Amino acid sequence: MTRSVGVIGAGAIGLGTAWHLAQQGHDVSVSDPRLNQSVDRERSANELSGTSASLGVLMGHVFRRSSGRGWRLRLRSMELWPQWIETLQAHQPDLELHPGLLQIAKDERTAERMESIAAQRVDLGLQMVANTDLVAVWPTAKHGGLHSRHDGRVDPILLQLALRQALAKQSVELNAAQVIRLERDHKHWRLHRANGDSSIHDVVVLCTALSSDVLLEPLGHARPMTPVLGQALLLQLTTGPTSWRNWPAVLVDQGFNLIPTAPGRLLLGATVEAGDRASDEPLALMRNLNKRAPDWLRLATVIEQWNGLRARPVNRPAPLLEQLEPGLIVATGHYRNGVLLTPGTAEWVATAIEQS
Repeated sequence: MTRSVGVIGAGAIGLGTAWHLAQQGHDVSVSDPRLNQSVDRERSANELSGTSASLGVLMGHVFRRSSGRGWRLRLRSMELWPQWIETLQAHQPDLELHPGLLQIAKDERTAERMESIAAQRVDLGLQMVANTDLVAVWPTAKHGGLHSRHDGRVDPILLQLALRQALAKQSVELNAAQVIRLERDHKHWRLHRANGDSSIHDVVVLCTALSSDVLLEPLGHARPMTPVLGQALLLQLTTGPTSWRNWPAVLVDQGFNLIPTAPGRLLLGATVEAGDRASDEPLALMRNLNKRAPDWLRLATVIEQWNGLRARPVNRPAPLLEQLEPGLIVATGHYRNGVLLTPGTAEWVATAIEQS
């Protein structure tokens, strides 16, 4: 059954959900003030959304748990990503799924856990790598690492561009006015916008991260979020590797993500502190990786740095995927994994609408 669906939020989750629903034939609109802005990182760091600030890391198959909603959502998203990328390349040919993720074991206990995961998930492309085989890539690795052949990275900027273009091609309405209030209207929902306009929909999907509670509290639904700051650096190497031929798309050490982008250049990023203000200390921490960074990383020159806020649900597991009442769906609070979980979240929303 075709429904009128109002999606609030234009990050990866909002745009991806809207695109998936439009493909299924629903009448979809997207509302977010960011739709008036270009998709880039040129604005002030404090204005960046979680998606624009993210590095697009896909840590799906290396997830430490082997059951539960989080694992199922990751597994399904990783199954869907190749198809999503292939379809969206019609709009952004440079959009790719960059495969290969290497997670460094910080100690012997972590290495043992990784060995167990690798043994269970051989069919998913996981295998342990001995520290002797990592010398050329990461000389500070003393306990080996876990390599995932299919995890990796998607460029979040190209992803947003592709999704916006795909939505425009499907004649999805992109409304840059802010939604300030939701109102029950018999069996429908009315979206009130800051410019005085309103629209009525059968279903509303909130993908609004830190703004979700403002819209939900007046309806009697408390879903508080806390801001968590992610920070990133673009580095130019002055010494060290001259090519990344032996590197995976993503190397992860102690939660810090290193991503080669060009000869002598790489991205370094992590979600390193709570709150909404960046400090110099986490940036210094990222440069030395708790004194485990190779010399060439500590000596690299910073070309660019930015930060962005991620929404972490308070006293609830991330993400929030709930139908709070008929026609009111929440799909937000993905914390570190917004890009990774976009396809699985979109599919979950579509199923929730079908079953409502």
